[in-house]
Amino acid sequence: MSEGSIKCDVAVIGGGIAGMIAALRAAQGNKRVLVFEKTADERYVCNSRLTGGIWHCCQMDIQSDPTVLAETIHTITGGQARRDLARVVAKDGIRVVRWMQSVGIRFIKGPYDYQSFMLSPPTITPQGRQWEGRGGDVMLRQFESELGKLGSKVLRGHAAKRLTRGGEAVNGFEGERADGSTFQVEAASVVIADGGFQANPGLTRGPITPAPEKVFQRNARTGMGDGMRMAQEVGAAISDLRGFYGHVLSKDAFHTDKLWPYAWLDFVLAAGIVVRTSGRRFADEGLGGVHLANEIALLDDPSDAIVIADQKIWDERGTFNLLPPNPRLPEGGGTMHVAATLKELAAKAGINAAALEEDVARYNAAVAAKATKSMVPGRSVHKFEAYPIAKAPFYAFPACAGITYTMGGIVIDSSCRVLDGAERPIAGLYAAGCATGGLEGGAMKGYVGGLVKSSVTGLRAGEHIVGQLND
Repeated sequence: MSEGSIKCDVAVIGGGIAGMIAALRAAQGNKRVLVFEKTADERYVCNSRLTGGIWHCCQMDIQSDPTVLAETIHTITGGQARRDLARVVAKDGIRVVRWMQSVGIRFIKGPYDYQSFMLSPPTITPQGRQWEGRGGDVMLRQFESELGKLGSKVLRGHAAKRLTRGGEAVNGFEGERADGSTFQVEAASVVIADGGFQANPGLTRGPITPAPEKVFQRNARTGMGDGMRMAQEVGAAISDLRGFYGHVLSKDAFHTDKLWPYAWLDFVLAAGIVVRTSGRRFADEGLGGVHLANEIALLDDPSDAIVIADQKIWDERGTFNLLPPNPRLPEGGGTMHVAATLKELAAKAGINAAALEEDVARYNAAVAAKATKSMVPGRSVHKFEAYPIAKAPFYAFPACAGITYTMGGIVIDSSCRVLDGAERPIAGLYAAGCATGGLEGGAMKGYVGGLVKSSVTGLRAGEHIVGQLND
């Protein structure tokens, strides 16, 4: 049963960071804004509430030269990133942080050079998801408080279902409440900010993986791609949908909550190798954990991946980073096979022993000769040093791809207006955050940064709506 129309100046679909920034920035411009969040809980769980909270651009400091940052975006995406989006994300990363500070969001400096801005209090915790009262949770509550002071609000349990049009312009949408009743929204501007499509197997099957059930949902499990679907229905262009941000986790994360979102195996595999139960390598480990997570997801059987290391790698790279797998992975119940020889290790881990010994010998010889690039598959060393696998005991970690958010989505311009197939803006319709595409992902699965992308596009959408965008 419908209860009539809800009227506002700006309707924002999704209450994560991109939606809340767009809403608050528009409200600061004297617009009456309503945020429509499909989850009914007071502290609705979304990726923004679970975030590690580190603002960076391509794992570089957002205070770096914007020209350098923009070129780095193009390099890591193989030139596929839209130049207008790369330019504004590189330029406005620091500006959006300063704006967030002006509305009460607190940051601290992280332990590494590129982590000049990390949400406070830190969300990154030793075991499992401990987000209440921490960075992302505090941030969203602060945004909502500021929104309320300006006469706007968040409506929980309100899911958008279909965009509506008046002539050529989008003028609202139809939706459904958590209790099953329907509603209609009338608004001069609609912002789609409901995140990626990572939790929708119907959409991830193909561009992300042939077997979605074997890719671990390292996220809030609410990103279903509804906004992308609705935008397509009114003629929006959709980017290349390949590529996601995520990490390589213990396969035991599927049944042990202590093993996600941390600890990653990224730095262990980047020093050693990853094989299938056939004993053979299948990807370039030197490109790091995000790349390997994508490559594992693309296997015909994404559950068939095992990280191989030796004692030196486990001692040095296994203890690197904020929450390293050594010792947190075995402490959290993750499977770790240890053996004095590769043959014994293969027997414990269910790997073809002869093939594993052969691949390790080939790999070690290439490392010694500094010829890893000529291997098949090649092993790059420009990002991570290749360690020989030589010091017993040897380690095997059954692994899985953990997906955090998808990188492809709705095509937008630098003002965050949704574009159609002819690159024309669809009047009244904006998109921000991980619902959008054209910056990250593609054939290279290039990772820029979900927080900088979401916050910058949210800010720019709000500013364009109120006519305060300067470029």
